[in-house]
Amino acid sequence: MSPAFLELDSVVLAHDLPEAGLRAGDLGAIVHVHADDRCEVEFVTALGRTQALLMLASTDIQPVRDDDLLTVRNATRR
Repeated sequence: MSPAFLELDSVVLAHDLPEAGLRAGDLGAIVHVHADDRCEVEFVTALGRTQALLMLASTDIQPVRDDDLLTVRNATRR
């Protein structure tokens, strides 16, 4: 069973999405939860510029855990 996500939850991308410049482990925020088990998720750079705004299935994301470690990488390098 997939975890229930709420709007404004921070989430972690479960797999690479190279077409959006995203990698597994990137941190996003849920903008909207749809009834069909899909979420709009926004991924931003460290200064707040939107890198991607995507409609993702709940299986594409996972909740942030207490032992997750944040990192920084250049979003233009793929």
